[in-house]
Formats: sequence, C-alpha cells, structure tokens
Amino acid sequence: MDTAADTTAMRRALALAARGLGSTSPNPVVGCVVLDAGGRPAGEGFHRRAGGPHAEIHALREAGDRARGGTAYVTLEPCNHTGRTGPCAQALIDAGIARVVYAVGDPDPRATGGGATLRAAGVTVGQGLLAAEAEAGNAAWLTSVRLGRPYVLWKYAASLDGRIAAADATSRWISSPESRADVHRLRAQSDAVVVGSGTARADDPQLGVRGIEGATQPLRVVVDTAATAVRPGARVLDAAAPTLIAVAEDADARHLPQEAVLRLPRAATGPGLDLPALLRALYGRGVRSVLLEGGPTLAGAFVAAGVVDKIVGYLAPVLLGAGPTALADAGITTIAEALRLDVTETVRIGPDLRITAVPGTDRKGI
Repeated sequence: MDTAADTTAMRRALALAARGLGSTSPNPVVGCVVLDAGGRPAGEGFHRRAGGPHAEIHALREAGDRARGGTAYVTLEPCNHTGRTGPCAQALIDAGIARVVYAVGDPDPRATGGGATLRAAGVTVGQGLLAAEAEAGNAAWLTSVRLGRPYVLWKYAASLDGRIAAADATSRWISSPESRADVHRLRAQSDAVVVGSGTARADDPQLGVRGIEGATQPLRVVVDTAATAVRPGARVLDAAAPTLIAVAEDADARHLPQEAVLRLPRAATGPGLDLPALLRALYGRGVRSVLLEGGPTLAGAFVAAGVVDKIVGYLAPVLLGAGPTALADAGITTIAEALRLDVTETVRIGPDLRITAVPGTDRKGI
C-alpha cells in the first residue's frame, strides 16, 4: 500500500518532470526522486533534453551511495533499452535501489519492460501511484506513442460572446497582455506551431516564442493549400526558427524557399489538405506536440478530423456581437453530434478567463 510519504515523493517527481516541458522531445518528460533506506531525501532529477541523461541518472548521481537500499519514485516506467543513453532499469539495479515506484507504464515497445527487469533482479516494484496526474503531465508524448501522430492542442482567444474578431476583421487585441504572454508559454512547450492561410494572410505572424529565456523555438507550420498566403518576405520565413509551408501536391510554390515546402495530398472531402497526412509528416520529422493557432476554418477541419486532443480558450470580458466565431464548420450538423468536452481547469489570466478542456471519452475517431 502506498503511504503518504510515497505520495509526497511522487508528487515532487511530477513537479520535476514538468521542468522538462519543451526541451525533451521526441522523448518524454520524466522526474525522479530517490529516498535513502531511512526514507530521507537523497537525490532528485529530471530529463532535461533529448540525448542527455534520463531523470533516474540525475537522481542516482546526486544520491550516490545513499541510494543503496533506498526507494526511487519515477513518473514513467524506467526504460529497458540502450539508445543514446543506457537502460535506467539496470542503472537502478546497479545502484542498489531496493524499491521502485513508477506512475505510468512505458507504452513504447522499444523501451518497455523496465518493471519486469527490476522484479527479476529482486527489486520491489509498484505501479500506478498518481497515474492520472502523470498521464496528464506527459500527455503529448504518450499520445504520440499510442497514436503514431503528434498531440494537438488547439488554442484560441475570443470575446465572451465567442468572437475572435470584430465585424470589420480587426482582432488586436481581444485578449490581455497576460493571456498573450501565456500563449508564448504554450509555444515554448510545443514542438510545432500550426496556422492556416487565413491567419498568415491577415496577420503575417512570426510565430516564435518571445519573453521566455532559454526557450527552444518551435517549428513553424503554415497550412497554405494553394501556396498563395505566404509570400517572399513574410515574417514566418525569417531565420528565427525553422518553417514548413504545407501546400497541395499540385500547387505552384516556386516563389517559396523549396526547403520549406511540404507537399501533401488534398483532403478527400472538402477544401484543404489531408490533415492526417500532415500530422504523419510532422511526426516523421520528430514533432510530438502541435499547438494549433489557426483560425476557425483550420480549427474546424482539425476538429472534424478527430485530431484535437486538448483545447485552451482565452475568454476576454468583451462583447462584439458580430464577426467570425472561434470555430467554423467542424462537420457537426445537429446537437446530438456535438463534441462534448470535459473541463479540466479554469484560471484567471489577468482580466481574462482561461478554460482548458479535453474531448470526452465518447469522442469520435479515437
């Protein structure tokens, strides 16, 4: 049975894991806490970057000889394979750890089996402590492994009556400076930022991370089916971060840097590109998490395709009464087809309200 001390240690490991958000992809975020044989803190660590030491290694190095006979708390099952680093399960065994408690099993077939290896070596193993919290903290990586595509977070900002712009198309600024700064946090935690041709044409966005020291710039992706929205000199083509312009296979994209052009098939039905093909292409480039910042048309296409995993909406205390809404046609024609959401968080951000929600368990396409 897990004790209060176990829960405290695992919660600390979860907090440590969160420090790696935005810097470990295509690897997961992982935290580890080691208590000595007497239950006293001996070492802790988190996975800081892909290719670098895993969380367990950092914690064991800090613990040194005090790890022998102790307990390790890890947010993800210790890996059981040799990649750019050695297997963490064996490192825990070599350090003399007597007990390992991990929150979530590793679904990656290349790395799973750490728990069995530990048990075979005589280590006491527990699984499932704070599993729901660990799943939420590692949602992007777990989704990418399980579904073979990047995790998609759709973000939008709207007035209280659901408008993302006024009737004359002006939209700067509906949300507050605090909300806009929070969006840069979301960008910094994502591998790629995706917008559509409408956003590119109307706003000429740069899509980089600003105001966060040491942030890794995400891949910038513009879904520009006809290759007409992004023109030479567009801000998204600057040298601040890599960029992909996703265009149809038959589009004339000679005016774009050819290394930035990603050709994809058109959608089987309706306008636009084949979104599953886009996500597969991004996954093949190592993208495990996508921040969808596109306008209502692109957002509707993603929702219709069943590939939105999380929604973050910033609602400003503003009324517009007219203008485009946050979501265009999503293939929903009657209330019975509505995509029901589970709200996971509501937070005040400056004067705005940030609402976080995930599709309900009965979502289509999963």
